[in-house]
Formats: sequence, structure tokens, C-alpha cells
Amino acid sequence: MSDTARQSQPPRKQLSVRVRLLAIALLPTLVVLPVFLGLAMARWNSKFDSLLKTKANGDLTIAHQYLSRILENSGERIDALGKSAEFQNVADRGNASALSRLLDRRREDLGLDFLYLVSGDGVVEAASPARAQPPLSRDWPVIVKALNGVPATSIDIFENKDLAAISDELAKRARLELIPTPNAVPSERKVEDRGMIVHTASPVRLPNTPAAALVGGLLLNQNLVFIDTINDLVYREASLPEGSQGTATLFLDDVRVSTNVRLFENRRALGTRVSAIVRKRVLDEGKPWLDRAFVVNDWYISAYEPIVDSGGVRVGMLYVGFLETPFTIAKLQTLAALILGFLVVTAGSVPLFLRWARGVFEPLERMTDTIGRVELGDLGARTGSQGIGDEIARVAQHLDHLLDQVQERDRKLRSWNEELNSRVEERTHDLRMANRQLEETTRQLIMSEKLAAIGEITAGVAHEINNPIAVIQGNLEVLRMLLGEYADVASTEIRLIDEQVDRINQIVMKLLQFAKPDEYAGYAERHVPDEVISDCIPLVRHLLRKSEIDVVREPGATGSILMSRTELQQVLINLLVNAIHAMPDGGKIIVKTRDEDRARQSGVSVEIADTGVGMPPEVVARIFNPFFTTKSRQGTGLGLSITQTLVTRQGGDIKVDSAQGEGTSFTVWLPEATDT
Repeated sequence: MSDTARQSQPPRKQLSVRVRLLAIALLPTLVVLPVFLGLAMARWNSKFDSLLKTKANGDLTIAHQYLSRILENSGERIDALGKSAEFQNVADRGNASALSRLLDRRREDLGLDFLYLVSGDGVVEAASPARAQPPLSRDWPVIVKALNGVPATSIDIFENKDLAAISDELAKRARLELIPTPNAVPSERKVEDRGMIVHTASPVRLPNTPAAALVGGLLLNQNLVFIDTINDLVYREASLPEGSQGTATLFLDDVRVSTNVRLFENRRALGTRVSAIVRKRVLDEGKPWLDRAFVVNDWYISAYEPIVDSGGVRVGMLYVGFLETPFTIAKLQTLAALILGFLVVTAGSVPLFLRWARGVFEPLERMTDTIGRVELGDLGARTGSQGIGDEIARVAQHLDHLLDQVQERDRKLRSWNEELNSRVEERTHDLRMANRQLEETTRQLIMSEKLAAIGEITAGVAHEINNPIAVIQGNLEVLRMLLGEYADVASTEIRLIDEQVDRINQIVMKLLQFAKPDEYAGYAERHVPDEVISDCIPLVRHLLRKSEIDVVREPGATGSILMSRTELQQVLINLLVNAIHAMPDGGKIIVKTRDEDRARQSGVSVEIADTGVGMPPEVVARIFNPFFTTKSRQGTGLGLSITQTLVTRQGGDIKVDSAQGEGTSFTVWLPEATDT
């Protein structure tokens, strides 16, 4: 359509200012606000439900921790019994009746349902209850681990005949009549008579027996003290609103074998089953359930997680939850209060908006006319409003003032244009500098990626080397056995092979520790640095004597540090060996310890200084780089890199100070271990 045709068309009729102002005033109240309230309520409802699920998840975490603590306590107590002097004295005498009496007494003290001693060939040496015949036909993983010297605790499922072989009372406690439950998976079973057992075993020493284990168990079926304790821990008084009720349940498969969910007022829902949808997600798929669920006869905000036995098979579920109805009532009451409040606000505000609108029309029309004139090029147009002091009049006056400023700023814009050009040139220069920094960062990133790739390749090569090393070591032992006394003829050659294979092993371990430091981290313990130093010096004494080097100790630290003893020894021995290698013609090593605070944190410093040949600055700058070495064929270049990794991982640092011809000093600082 041409411009002439557009000009010939009559302009569309516009809504008056009055109508538009009324729409502006009333639409937010009558349309936007209800929509916003609806969206806000939907969002609030979603967040409210999410908070309920989060609480259920937190409750499940507490219950899981309590169950885990029960397992740990059972294992620790039986392990302590097996290592006690009383048990060892009775076991060493070989008196079976005395051993049985001891097990009877300690079983009651430990709160266990059975306790027995089994040897590595499957013979029960003693048992409590006295006539118990524990089921040893199955290879229980916890018992196998214990016979191999590793304590183990897990949850295992015992068949009813296995329970009866231990005690008729256990078999009776485990038996539950199944109650038809809505929404459960259809089943022909009428009875659940298996037992869910906290099964624990610990290695013990018996005379003339290569391996033995002390085995104990606690039946969780109908263990109301256990489930009520979980419920009391999770749902303390006033932790839920009035009318809500917290519940906890232990499932064997999908059957409630221990619960405080009520079927009727005074009867627990033992023998009822979980709904099919929960069973599928938790037992079949192995995923936790965090959502509302129908529990026996009402809806609960529920949390389920699978329980696995010692063989890794899902055998049951742990559940906690609370009644949903009080929270639903609270949400409905909140919604009703919001709707009522909206109606009251609307009824009071709409008439007030209409009254105020009448005093706005005329000033707005004047301002609209003035703005139209300015758009046509009349920069001198003004509203001329004298005003009576209301907001609209002040807006008109401000508009006149702004139009005055527009004329002034139009003039300033031209001068700013030149200033902007100069600033663009400055920013372009800054951009060039930033680009150079980016290129430098890119080079550093490429170097980091290369080191990461070297680490991966190193780990793979190290693992591949381990296999032929193991073959060489094994065949060397076989060769010694086959040669017998003739092996003395080649004792020197065999010893050299042993030493070189051990050296390869040490190199492989360093490579693996460099490539995967987190997998070779030890257990952190509190240590006094001077005690560890005293243990390290004998390990390098043969090198000290060989090079005629004296060690001077200057202990001064009183604090202790938290670090794996093996890793701390490795750090100290690496630094001592480097100091020895720096003094082939003899010298002196000074080992100082002192308390030192850094950045308001207490710590301990260990300084190892030598009087050796020292290092030039270019070597000092690269001394902690992986694979950098000055020892030619004698070193791997990983010692100081690993040392730095071990120290920094504990929150410390390591510094080096060296001068050629004067010696080198390494200072290791580690944070002091706290009491918490």
C-alpha cells in the first residue's frame, strides 16, 4: 500500500484517556492480581509439597543412620568380644562348656538372639543358645570374610528352618500371618516366616585352628523396641503439626515385619504389605521413593529405601512417613484465607481507584498534547502547568524541566561523541592486552591437558607393568623352591633380581600415586611430627652411613597434625633422601620443627636443610614438576611432585630455598589437628 493511500485512510478511533486509565487501574486488581495469586498459590503448593518430601527424605536419612549404627555397633561389640582377654583365656584352655557359658552371658549383655563360634572347617565350637545348630550349609558372605580375617556386618535373610535350628522361639517370632492389603501385588502366600537378621562376624584366634570366626545375630522381625526407637528419633515431640502422626516400618520383601503403623487402634499392621507401585520402584528398580503413598488405610508423605543383604540382593525396605491429612487441611485453610482477603481488598480498592482517576484526565491530556508537539519538532513546547501541588501537576512540571534538559543535553551529546571515540580507542587497547592474556592462559591450559593425558597414560602403563612383575616374583619363588639348597650357588643373582623387581615395584607405585593420588591416600590420624621423624631416620640410616652424613635434630613443635602416617613418612623420607643425594661427599642434615601460625591458623613447620651442592634458580623453578629430575637414571622425577601433592591435600604447603654451593632447605607447613 502506498504512502498516499495510507494518508487518505481515516485514523482509527482510539480509546479515550478515561477508558484507558480505568483499564489500567482496574485490570491489575480484577485480572492480573487473581492470575498472579493463582500462579503464586500453585508455586507455593508445589514448594510446600517439595518441603514435605524434603522433610521425609531427612527423616529417612536419620532412620538409615540409626540402622547403620546398629550394624556398626553389632560388629564392633562382637569384634571387641573376640579380642577380649576373657574370651582368649577361655578359648586357649579349649573348654567347650566354659566357652558356651561365656557366650550365653555375653549374648545377653550384647542383646543378641544368637552367638556362636565356628572354625574354618565349618565346625561349631560353641554356641548360644546351648542347643543351637547354626545354618552353615550356606556360604554366608559375612562369615567367609571373617574367616579370611575381615570383620563384616550385614542384613541377611534366614529361612524359617534355619531359625528353628537356632531356636524355636526365633522361628516363632519370625512367623507372621499375611493380611490382605489394598493396592498390594497379588500373591498366593499366606504366611511370612523368614527372618531379617542383623548378621555380623568377626575373626578370632583359636589354638591349633588356622581360621575361626565369632558370629552373632539379632532378629528384626517384630522387634518393636528397634522400630519404636527409630520413630522416637525421627519424630520427636512437636516435630509434626497437631493431628499428624509419624510412622516407621521395616519390610522383609514387601511385608511389614516390624512397624508402628496401626491397623486398628491397638493393633500394629504387622503382616500387611506395601503397595505395588512402591514395591516396583524400590524393590524391583532399587530406587528410593519420596512422595505421597497409601499406607494400610490412609495417605502418608512417605520415604522408602531398599535394604540389601550381604550378597548385594535387595531383600527389604526401610520406611518413614507422616500423615498427610493435617497438611492438606492447612493448605486449604490458607487458600480460603487468601481468597477472602482478595475479595475484601478488591471491594475496598475499586471505588477508590475510580475516584482518583477523575483527577488525572486533564493533566494527562495536556502532557500528551505537549509530547505530540515535541515529536513534531517543537522543542520549545511546554505544558505550562502551574499546578496545585498534587502528583500529576508535579509530573507536568517535571516534564517541562526535562524538556529544558533535553535541549541542553542535545548540545552535550555532540561533545560526548568525540570523547566516546577516544574511549573506544582506549578500550581497543585494553582488548588487545586481554587477548594476549587469553593466549597465555590457553597455552597454560594446553600444558595442563598434556599433563592430564600423561597421568592417564602413566596409570595405564603402570597397571600393565604390574602383571609381568607379579609373574617374575612368583616364578622366582618357584625357582628357589625347585633349586632347594642349589639356589645358594646363584644367591647373588637371585638377590639382584629381587632388588631390581622391588625397584620396578617402587617406580610403579610412584607412577600410580602420581596418576591417581586420591586412590592411594591413607587414613588420616593425629601425629606428633618429631615422633614420625624419629621413625624415619632409621629407614635412611644405611644411606647416611654410606655418605658419612650427620643428622642434627632441633625439635621445637608442641602441636600435632592430622595426616596419614604412611604419607607423612613418605614426605619426610623423600626430603631426607634428596638431602643425602645432594651430599655425595658427606655433610650435615639439620631437621627442625616448630609451631607456626599462618593466616590466623595454627600449624607445625618441619624444616630439612642440607649442606650440599644446592640448586640454580632455573632448577628450583621446576623442582616440583612431574618427571623433572636431576639424578639422571637414578630418579623418576615424581618424588617431589608427589610430596607436594600429599602436603597440599592436607591443607599445607611446601617451600624450597636453595643456593648453589651453600645447600638447600625444604620447609613443610601443615595445619595443626583440632580436637573436633
